[in-house]
Amino acid sequence: MKEVYAVSDPHIRYGAIKAFFGTKMAEGSSVQSHGVKMLSLVQKLEDLKAGLDNDTYIDMILQSLPPSYDPFVINYNMNGLEKSIHELINILVQYEAMTHKSAPVGKGKAIVATVGAEGAPAAPIGKGKGKGKVGGSQRLKANDVCMHCQGKGHWKSECPQLLSNPDTFVIEVNMITNAASWVLDIGCGAHICNNL
Repeated sequence: MKEVYAVSDPHIRYGAIKAFFGTKMAEGSSVQSHGVKMLSLVQKLEDLKAGLDNDTYIDMILQSLPPSYDPFVINYNMNGLEKSIHELINILVQYEAMTHKSAPVGKGKAIVATVGAEGAPAAPIGKGKGKGKVGGSQRLKANDVCMHCQGKGHWKSECPQLLSNPDTFVIEVNMITNAASWVLDIGCGAHICNNL
């Protein structure tokens, strides 16, 4: 009876290897708890005689870390450090304490802009060289022609005919066949919607 319901060693070893190679640390989670989990999987694989060496275990632990640990992984590989799994996990915990805890995930640091230092004289405004503005909008409108109504004495932006029409700045096109569908266009001068 025991032989029928017993799980074979290759099946258990396959499950442990799959769990070990598939484990990924979530961004922002504790590297210590991840290290304990990986350490227990390594112990299970060694008990099952999986045949993996210490370097493979280390490589898989480093590979399971999130992208925020990439500087650590690059430093570890470039310096050719030879550490045990326990030492690696201790170093990772120290790295997390130095880097990740000072700036929690999801909470960015605020950037503060200051106008100037205290006691520093402000730069003069409007004292530069140049011709200055020519009275562009100050010129007389009496001789100008409106581009909308062709009348004299005003511009299109101030045209009484254009401003009196309440639908001046509304573009209405009803091309939607299904009343349940909507299109939202943000960043456009004319927004498209279902029915106005």
